[in-house]
Amino acid sequence: MRQAAMVLVVASCLSVFSSAQTAEELVHKNIQAKGGLEKIKSAKTRLTVGKIKGGGRRRATVATFKQMNMRPDLVRQNLSMQGMTAVQAYDGSAGWQTQPFRGHKDPELMGEDNVRDLLLAADFDGPLVDYAEKGNQIEYLGHAEVDGDDALRLRVTLKNGDIVYYYLDPDTYLEIRKEIQQFVRGSVRELVVDLGSYKPVDGVMYPFSVSEGPRSNPGAQVTTIEKIAVNVPFQDSDFALPASLRTEEKNPGWSGCTDLLH
Repeated sequence: MRQAAMVLVVASCLSVFSSAQTAEELVHKNIQAKGGLEKIKSAKTRLTVGKIKGGGRRRATVATFKQMNMRPDLVRQNLSMQGMTAVQAYDGSAGWQTQPFRGHKDPELMGEDNVRDLLLAADFDGPLVDYAEKGNQIEYLGHAEVDGDDALRLRVTLKNGDIVYYYLDPDTYLEIRKEIQQFVRGSVRELVVDLGSYKPVDGVMYPFSVSEGPRSNPGAQVTTIEKIAVNVPFQDSDFALPASLRTEEKNPGWSGCTDLLH
């Protein structure tokens, strides 16, 4: 009996170790497939420009999209349409936005729950790179299907408790899908993101096609990337809170939607 129990304990420990080792191995392969850690970290800033189409076939809207990233965790997203530009930005400690499409032309602070999408965008290298240092946990969940094709499934539990499921192509080890689960005040927000059309930029592979939406309509919003450039000269002021918000920073009471199109 004791011997059988010991065998079970050892087998269980080996299984956990093997799973963790496999997850770490897949993360390493993913990083190598993108160009390697040295190349990835050589980019200090990144500019992404493209077009976003959303709203369905009958009432489709097309907008110009620009995202600016700067290490360690600064991000600004501009969405321009019909002569107006909506802005969402994170300066490393607080998120703010202007939403002229909803009649909010003045800058407003974003509440903690609504800044979560922006925090993911602010993670310059994504949750897989330096995952342990960021407080993220990874687990390999085995094989899964994405639109009939085989994929390797990773679960990444972020430091804040949200979960990102990564689906890696078994041949290239690049992400082909992400499923994001955000836990907000007892409810779950889910987002499905499909990635494709990878191209190299300064030795690093980036997806140039991104479609995303809720699980019930995963292709609700399609982004076609036209240009990605790295080490563009940005300034801290490009991301900083507008002067009108600096006195409100310690009391972010406003709450709004983080989706720029809906």
